[in-house]
Amino acid sequence: MLVRVHRNALSPFDTFDSLFDRFFTGGTQDDGSLFPTLWTPSVDVTEQENAFVVKAELAGVKKDDVKITVHENILTIRGEKKQEKETKETNTHRVERAFGSFQRSFNLPGLIKSNEIEATFADGVLTVSIPKAEEAKPKQIEVKVK
Repeated sequence: MLVRVHRNALSPFDTFDSLFDRFFTGGTQDDGSLFPTLWTPSVDVTEQENAFVVKAELAGVKKDDVKITVHENILTIRGEKKQEKETKETNTHRVERAFGSFQRSFNLPGLIKSNEIEATFADGVLTVSIPKAEEAKPKQIEVKVK
């Protein structure tokens, strides 16, 4: 039996739960009040014929604040997006951009050329190209007619 509960108004417990969730997941309330924000960059992982490509949105992060490692077929991208320092001439009314350290890790297939991995950083996007080993590339098999 399926029981559905409808709520027309938020109870004080719902409001507290929402506040607690938003504090730990980051973001702002609908009324604009601020809470600490945890920042994790968005990442796309694609497979091409000769390589795996990882693209991470790192707008506002400096190249020198990003570190990429590969250890035991785990690609790790870590870094820090630093908050701009306020000056006495400005009054900040709202802060929605997130800042802080981040780390993303991805399991790589075993058949890669880890010594040929390349990373580029342009227009706030980090692109990591991970070449496939020859054994991992698809092979075309010719069909012979007899």
